[in-house]
Amino acid sequence: MIAWLYGIAFVILAPLLGGLVAGIDRRVTARMQGRVGPPILQSFYDVGKLFEKERAYVRASQNFYILGYLIFIAFSGALFFAGGDLLLVIFALTLSHIFLVIGAYSVTSPYALIGAERELIQLMAVEPMIILVSVGFYLASGSFYVSEIAAYGGPLILLLPGVFIGFFYALTMKLRKSPFDIATCHHAHQEIVKGVTTEFSGSTLGMVEIAHWYEAVLLIGITWLFFAWNPLVAVVAVALVYLAEIFIDNTTARAKWGFALGSIWLVTLVSTVANLAVFYIGGMA
Repeated sequence: MIAWLYGIAFVILAPLLGGLVAGIDRRVTARMQGRVGPPILQSFYDVGKLFEKERAYVRASQNFYILGYLIFIAFSGALFFAGGDLLLVIFALTLSHIFLVIGAYSVTSPYALIGAERELIQLMAVEPMIILVSVGFYLASGSFYVSEIAAYGGPLILLLPGVFIGFFYALTMKLRKSPFDIATCHHAHQEIVKGVTTEFSGSTLGMVEIAHWYEAVLLIGITWLFFAWNPLVAVVAVALVYLAEIFIDNTTARAKWGFALGSIWLVTLVSTVANLAVFYIGGMA
């Protein structure tokens, strides 16, 4: 019952926390660029305005697909914070992005179609890394369940440093930060404008933004697991990781899709697989 209460709390509170994180992100980004930046609550204002606008769409099916996108992201986060199976969390998260891709494919806009193709490339690039993160947690803690991984008595970051490096690299893509914001981004600085979300507007686009907030909180939770043995250290580590992602976003130009795909697979192979191999062989010995 307590586990389900945590899951329900995520569904209710994650948009609030995710919106605050997005607001802080925009404010820190502005300061890094020498600007004052918007209020921290600006993300809430923007989404509120989207829900006030008239819903316009190319095909009605878009709304169904985006609703599925939002529901499955919320489900994956709720399952994570309820202490459920991490593999199921990852599969639900992947399924949610499939709904987003189908929603973009359902229209005839060339920008949306290119964005959908790049979103699929991102999934192919990042999902092996995310799955290997769960494998690393299993080898270290003996379980795929989030509750048991979080209850592990030692610092997982010391056992899985290569896995953490690979996850940090993938996190840049999952958070849609430069240089890996190839499908869409939070800033209008690429040749496909908003890419996969080009043809979404009004409340439909508002649901996409809320889904991003849910996903950001979920990714923060996965980062937390590496440092869960000490809550204070975990808070500081998560804050530093997110700050580093903002810094990378503001100091790098967008990479081409080929580099994004190849580089993350290289990092996954060299850093993560090597770490898992050493850890497994050491455990066997």
